[in-house]
Amino acid sequence: MAAPKKGRGAAGGQSRPGRALAFILIAMVALTGGMFWSGHTTPRLGIDLAGGTSITLKAKAEPGQESAVNETNMNTAVGIIERRVNGLGVSEAEVQTQGRENIIVNIPRGTNEKQAREQVGTTAQLYFRPVLTVADGAPPAAPSATPSGSATGTPSAKPSSSASGASVGEKSPTPTATATTQGRAVSEALKAPSPTPTASSSSSAKPKATGTPQATPTADAATAALQQKFATLNCLDPKQRAAAGQGVKPNEPTVACGEDNPGVWAKYLLGPAEVEGKDVDDAKGQFDQQRGMWIVTMDFTDEGSKKFQSITGKLSQQADPQNRFAIVLDGQVVSAPSVRQTLSASAEISGNFNQESAQDLGNILSYGALPLTFETQSVDTVTAALGGDQLEAGLIAGAIGLALVIIYLVAYYRGLSLIAILSLGVSALLTYVIMALLGPAIGFALNLPAVCGAIVAIGITADSFIVYFERIRDELREGRSLRPAVERAWPRARRTILVSDFVSFLAAAVLFVVTVGKVQGFAFTLGLTTLLDVVVVFLFTKPIMTMLAKTKFFGNGHPWSGLDPKRLGAKPPLRRARRATAPAAADPKEA
Repeated sequence: MAAPKKGRGAAGGQSRPGRALAFILIAMVALTGGMFWSGHTTPRLGIDLAGGTSITLKAKAEPGQESAVNETNMNTAVGIIERRVNGLGVSEAEVQTQGRENIIVNIPRGTNEKQAREQVGTTAQLYFRPVLTVADGAPPAAPSATPSGSATGTPSAKPSSSASGASVGEKSPTPTATATTQGRAVSEALKAPSPTPTASSSSSAKPKATGTPQATPTADAATAALQQKFATLNCLDPKQRAAAGQGVKPNEPTVACGEDNPGVWAKYLLGPAEVEGKDVDDAKGQFDQQRGMWIVTMDFTDEGSKKFQSITGKLSQQADPQNRFAIVLDGQVVSAPSVRQTLSASAEISGNFNQESAQDLGNILSYGALPLTFETQSVDTVTAALGGDQLEAGLIAGAIGLALVIIYLVAYYRGLSLIAILSLGVSALLTYVIMALLGPAIGFALNLPAVCGAIVAIGITADSFIVYFERIRDELREGRSLRPAVERAWPRARRTILVSDFVSFLAAAVLFVVTVGKVQGFAFTLGLTTLLDVVVVFLFTKPIMTMLAKTKFFGNGHPWSGLDPKRLGAKPPLRRARRATAPAAADPKEA
C-alpha cells in the first residue's frame, strides 16, 4: 500500500527536471545564435522611437460596391502605396493592413509630410496609353543637339507581351525612331482634340502632313519640352522615375519609366490615355494549359470595350513600337504589350510571366477598375528626440518597477527570490531576442505602447512565481518536508497560473483585434510575454525549484532560504499524529 503513495509523490513532478532545463537552454542558445546570424541584434524601432510620419488610411467603397473592400484588394493597395512611398526615396517604410478597412503607413524620418500624404492618400490611377517610342532607361551620354540627327532606342530586355484573343507573345523588333518621327508623333498627340481616337482602315504608321492643323508656337514649345524631357530622363534614378509621370492629365502625352526585368529599366514616350482603369471590368492571372505559360486575361465594361476596340484597331496597323499600348499605373509602365489585331470586350496579355508576376498584374488591373478610395483618418508626426525622451522615461519607470519587485521578493522570500530573479532574467532574455528576430521576420517594430506592455508583463511574470512559492509554503505549514511539498504544490499552482495567464492572453488578443495602430503594439507585447511566462514557469522555474529542493540550504529550511518551517508556523508533530491515527480511523470501516 505504501508504493502508490511513494509513486504519486515521486513520479508526479520530480521526473528528470534536467530535461526541461536542457530544452530551454538549447532554445535560448539557438534563438540568440539566430539573432546574431541575422545581423539584427537590436529590436526594430517603431515610428515613435525612430521619428517620422505615421498615416492611417481607411478604405471606402461606393454604394452597392461594398464587396470591393476585401483582403485581395487591400493587399494590392498596400503594394501600390509601398511603391509610391519607396519612389520618394524612402527606405524601410512600413505599409501594412490593420483590420479589414485600414492601412497604416509608417514613413521614417526624412520624408516631407505633405508629399507623403499626397502620395499615399490618392487612389491609384490606371491608364492605357499608346506608345510613341521607347528607349533605354538611361539618358545618352552626349545627346545630339542637331534636330536632323537620329536617336535609336534600345530594345526592351523583356519579351513584349502580345494583346490578342489567342495569340502567343513574341519578341518585339528593335524599336527605332528618328527624332523627326518622334517630333511628328508628339505633335499629333498634342493636337489631338480627344483622348479617344477613331479607328480607321486608312490609319498609317506615320502621320500625314496634309490635313494636319497648323502647329502653334505653344504646341511647338510643348512638343520640344516633352522631347527634351524624354531625352534627358534617367529611369535609373528613383526620384526621376517617380516624378516622370506625375501631375499629367489623362488627355496629355507624357513620359514614363517601366522595369522590363529586375534592374533593367526602359523609358517611354506615351500619347494621351485611351482607356482608364475603371473601364476594366475584371482581370486575373491564370495558367494556359495548352501553351504552358502564364497569361493575364482582361474583361472590359461596355464603354471600355468600345474604347479598347478603337485604340487596338488603330495600333494594330502601326509598326513597332507604335503598335504597343502601355499599362500605366501611378505614372509607371507596368506592361507594354503589342497589338496584332482589333480587340474589344476581352483581351489577353501574354509574355514573360511567371505565376507571381501574372497574378500581380491581374490584381493591379482589377484594382484600378474597382471603386475603392481611401480616406485619411490621421497623420501623426513624431520626432526622434521626443520618442527618445519617452523611451528613456519608460525604461526608467520599468527599471524602478523591476527594482521594487526585486526588493519585495528579497525581503519576503529571501532565498527563493534567487529563483524568481533568475526566472525574470530568462524571460527578459527570451523577450528581447524574439523581438529582435520578429523585426525582419514579420516587420514587428518596438514602439512606446509595446514597451509599456513589456513593463506590465513584469508584474504578470512575478505573480506566477508568487503563486507557486505560496503553494509550497502552504504545504510546509501542513507539516510536509520540502521535496514532497514542491511536487504537491505544483498541480494546484499550475492550474492557477494557467488560468491567470489565459485571462491575460485573451485580453491581449481581444485588444489586438479590436484596436488599430500603436495600441496593437501594447497588445502584441502583452500577449507575447504572457506566453513566455508559461514557458519560463514550466521549463525553468519548476525544474530549478525541484533541483534546489535537494540542496541542504533549502531542503533543511535554512532561516535565509525563505522556507524555514518555524518562521512559517509549521507544526511537524501534527504530521506524525495524523500518520499514527490514520489506521485507527480505518478500523471502524473495516469492522
